[in-house]
Amino acid sequence: MLQPSFLNPGDRIRIVSPAGKIKDEKVLPSVKSLEYEGFEVLIGKHMLASHFQFAGTDQERLQDLQEALDDPKCKAIICSRGGYGAIRIAGQLNFSRYRENPKWLVGFSDITVLHGLFQNQGFCSVHGPMPAYYKKKEHPTESYHQLIRLLRGEIPAYAFESHPLNRTGKAEGELCGGNLSIVYSLLGTNLEVNTEGKVLFIEDLSEYLYHLDRMMQSLKFSGKLKGLKALLVGSFTEMKDNDSPFGQSVEEIILEAVKDYNYPVYFNCPSGHIDENMPLVFGHNYSLNQQDEIVRLKPIPK
Repeated sequence: MLQPSFLNPGDRIRIVSPAGKIKDEKVLPSVKSLEYEGFEVLIGKHMLASHFQFAGTDQERLQDLQEALDDPKCKAIICSRGGYGAIRIAGQLNFSRYRENPKWLVGFSDITVLHGLFQNQGFCSVHGPMPAYYKKKEHPTESYHQLIRLLRGEIPAYAFESHPLNRTGKAEGELCGGNLSIVYSLLGTNLEVNTEGKVLFIEDLSEYLYHLDRMMQSLKFSGKLKGLKALLVGSFTEMKDNDSPFGQSVEEIILEAVKDYNYPVYFNCPSGHIDENMPLVFGHNYSLNQQDEIVRLKPIPK
């Protein structure tokens, strides 16, 4: 996987809205934050556009993202939010000029569609916080600080508390994945995530437990869980159950789907739909291990 160049002071960042619409107060403060860090920031012409639930029409969103991909001076593309809509334009993107000047793509949730596209094009990308996650009560979040460090060249390592249901062991591999609902929805398409021999990361928001089970079983029967080096589980936030309970927790559902395989499974990775959504580099190699009730996730230098 090819890794774009890291950013230096004065480098250009573009913010675009390839999926759901967003209010200006959710994204415009991030422009000042990034400028304070020393970057030039350009926003997409249609970043704040509205077309029903989308940030403009498909053509408008495509135009902004394609312009960012083609810009030879741009070093990073930050998506304003997820929501829904990236799948409607992903197949029309052209990477010919991007290959001459690769740049980082940053986002999560629905942006998992674009992470799958970047993986299939052979480029690393960042599963990380978008503008609404840069501040909490007017103070920069730790995930924002980590994103800035990453863009400047310091890919973060993390240490987080173990979970009683972790399946421990050492593992090394290229990180891939993203939002589970999106990974599941891409099965059978030319954007599906290649998981063979990799560390698969998954997270999700506001899903029913039975649907989590459906997605995990589908990944199992499609072969996506068989050849992993490890499974890394982020936040599964605001999960729901039926009036007639499903009968298993998130962790139990996931473990049942991978019970036929013997690779490590680690829960509680601090990434996903949470305030402190720590950035991860898809396409980069990481090591995983647990010692003294602490899980350590470390990038392996290229």
